[in-house]
Amino acid sequence: MTRHPSPRPVADLFAADGRLVAIPRRPARREALLAHLAESLFESGRVYRESEVNEALKTVHEDYPALRRYLVVGGFLARTKDGAAYHRQRTAPVTGGAAPAVA
Repeated sequence: MTRHPSPRPVADLFAADGRLVAIPRRPARREALLAHLAESLFESGRVYRESEVNEALKTVHEDYPALRRYLVVGGFLARTKDGAAYHRQRTAPVTGGAAPAVA
């Protein structure tokens, strides 16, 4: 029987100053990070302008466009067709589903 190590906490991805050291490449690790970011940076039921999403993500990493894209593709944030408004979509990963298209 193969033994898998227990997942490391998301906190391991952050430096002491609260900024991300790097965006994880492993999908499961990145998904855990995205769930954490969605939960901690964005309120459920609130609509955010793109500039607000960018400002929130800039507080944790300079590549905020990549984080924003990962959050949308992963289904953590939903956005309007014109990309002007975003809202938190879910808090737990859904496995086996297709990723929503990003324009």
